Amino acid sequence: MTIQRSNKRRLLALAVAGALMIPMGAHAQSEREAALEARVAELERMVMELAKQQAAAPVAPAPAAPAVPGAAPPPPPIQAVTIVPGANPGTRFGFGGFIKSNFMQTDYDGANPAAGSVGRDFYLPGAVPVGGQDESAVFDAHAKQSRFWFTTDTALDNGHVLSSRFELDFAVPVSGDERNTNTYNPVLRRAYLTYDKWLFGQEWSNFMDLASLAESTDFLGPGEGMVFVRQPQVRYTAGAWSFSLENPETTSLPFGGGARIVTDDNTIPDFTAKYTHKGAWGQLSLAGVLRQLRYDNAGSSTTDSAFGLSLAGKVMFGADDLRFLLTTGSGIGRYVGLNFFEDAVLDAGGDLDALDMTAGYVSYRHVWAGSVRSNLTYGFAKVDNDPALTGLSANAKANSLRANLFWSPVPKLDFGVELSTVERELESGADGGFNRLDFMAKYSF
Repeated sequence: MTIQRSNKRRLLALAVAGALMIPMGAHAQSEREAALEARVAELERMVMELAKQQAAAPVAPAPAAPAVPGAAPPPPPIQAVTIVPGANPGTRFGFGGFIKSNFMQTDYDGANPAAGSVGRDFYLPGAVPVGGQDESAVFDAHAKQSRFWFTTDTALDNGHVLSSRFELDFAVPVSGDERNTNTYNPVLRRAYLTYDKWLFGQEWSNFMDLASLAESTDFLGPGEGMVFVRQPQVRYTAGAWSFSLENPETTSLPFGGGARIVTDDNTIPDFTAKYTHKGAWGQLSLAGVLRQLRYDNAGSSTTDSAFGLSLAGKVMFGADDLRFLLTTGSGIGRYVGLNFFEDAVLDAGGDLDALDMTAGYVSYRHVWAGSVRSNLTYGFAKVDNDPALTGLSANAKANSLRANLFWSPVPKLDFGVELSTVERELESGADGGFNRLDFMAKYSF
């Protein structure tokens, strides 16, 4: 508009100057004067016509300001139209993830896990070998924890917000080996939609607290002490409160011990509730879960109730922080330690008897400099078994201790090295464990 007004003023000035150059007589106009007046009128008509044309023309964008060294880049332009024809108008799309590689040297107390075992790639408490012939330390390397996610976000005409997330990784492959190409199939991590305060789909359990997770080169860190579940659910969040109905499943031991029984017989979903309090000092959450345990066998069914409580938090001490989790309950083995314990055991009459357990961890994170930090983490888990029901081969307890050092030379690039020692013990007293040195490189995008 500034250019339009400038051009208009220039043409009007020419017209006025032309008018001022006309010599006027005191009593009458000459033919020359009449001609000049006609030319002034023509100039005025041209000015008005040009002004109309410029008003209808698009305005040229202002030139971009020169980049300031060290300044943050300008925000991306607002997406004017959706990039997918079938999407709602105004839908914004996003994607990201990370590439992560691990290089590990592990010395097991007993026999080494089989090649391709998930327990070779990250700490899985139930996969730690107990007994067997001692073997040499093994070296493993992989990039299976690399991750990709895709999101959408739409502000609808009715004032509501519709979003979605789809996420994959390769951490627990269903095929592939190390002989030739080290190729592994992608697996579903998270897939959900949100509509305002509602969430539908597969997401971390509402019984979890993500803010309190310890930083580790390992996929899980103190796995035995963690609440760790991803599953389909319906969740409602209102301020600090969140409630969910989640996919149920019951795992149990047969009477006298033996292989795990996964029933898939539940008739009602698990119910969770969580309250989260946040402040400049950090975050604290208290979560609860109520469950039905159920097993149908030989035409009869047995049920038992289950419950759990979990207190988790992250407390800041300047640049440092303390992260912790304490979980206790009856019949919640599936939610803790990647199902290190079972939810229940069958008694002599075939009825379910929920198992009581306690687990947790504490982790202190210290920042040495802006790009260097370290973590010291201890985790534990134990269960109250009745050997007369569970037998002596059931898991009794586990613990781990790990120390690491991370360096981030540039944003989104992390290098880490971690030394960890873990132990698993059975009800018989037999135990096993390992010592592991793990180096990690990760680039997030």
